[in-house]
Amino acid sequence: QVQVAESGGGLVQPGGSLRLSCAASGSISSISVMGWYRQAPGKQRELVATITNPGIKVYGDSLKGRFTISRDNAKNTVYLQMNSLKPEDTAVYYCNARVVLNPRVTYDYWGQGTQVTVSS
Repeated sequence: QVQVAESGGGLVQPGGSLRLSCAASGSISSISVMGWYRQAPGKQRELVATITNPGIKVYGDSLKGRFTISRDNAKNTVYLQMNSLKPEDTAVYYCNARVVLNPRVTYDYWGQGTQVTVSS
């Protein structure tokens, strides 16, 4: 079993910042990718940012420059620094960990999400 837990969400004013954390734990041999996705009411889940063990980063459209993803591989932890937040960033942010089960099989584990609300 693998557990994924997010933290750091909350209420922030437009233009403010938040730092999200996500830690994966349990029976993990290795993780190939960890990242963040978000889902706003009435919208589908979308990519925010992902990072591989070698440190390759991918950001969702329009987010690069405001959001920064980083990781601590030794702790199976990723972070998301969110700056210049806008009301449209309001969503539940979910953490994903792609766990390598064997050389040919991976499985995506998801956290329960943390709410980010940007409002004045």
